Amino acid sequence: MIVQLCGLSGSGKTTVAYKTKELLKREDIAVEIIDGDEYRKAICADLGFSRQDRNENIRRLGFVASKFSQHGIISIICAINPYEDIRTELALKYHDVRTVYIDCDMGTLMLRDTKGLYKRAALPETDPDRVCNLSGVNDPFEAPLNADLVIRTDAETADESAKKLYQFILAHRK
Repeated sequence: MIVQLCGLSGSGKTTVAYKTKELLKREDIAVEIIDGDEYRKAICADLGFSRQDRNENIRRLGFVASKFSQHGIISIICAINPYEDIRTELALKYHDVRTVYIDCDMGTLMLRDTKGLYKRAALPETDPDRVCNLSGVNDPFEAPLNADLVIRTDAETADESAKKLYQFILAHRK
């Protein structure tokens, strides 16, 4: 099983994934987290943030996830994954891919601003520290049309969100 989490920066994708991994490990279920931030520093360091580069990033993460999945390891991809077409491409290309939307309202994201990106996106256009490609702010984010599961991290705790993902995985794994 491949679970592609998608959602805006700071929505809780990685937090929910690692908490879910802890729950699955208690059941002796093998799981691997494929963290977009971590992989971007290694196998995706050559990519920028254009639509084409973002899609290539997801293709590479999907390929890695598929290799784990072939060995019975549940793979959870944590990436913004902003475009419906690439999420659909992964779902069609690989076996047993599930899309989970980690949804969080913009007000909460701006309050969390875990990486300082929302603050930097609000800087004047002439400021050299301004982020000009933040998904959902000054770059597109297409919410999934048919997510298999939607988790609202602004309306529940990280533990509650992880429990929902955990139960979803248990109910759908083969």
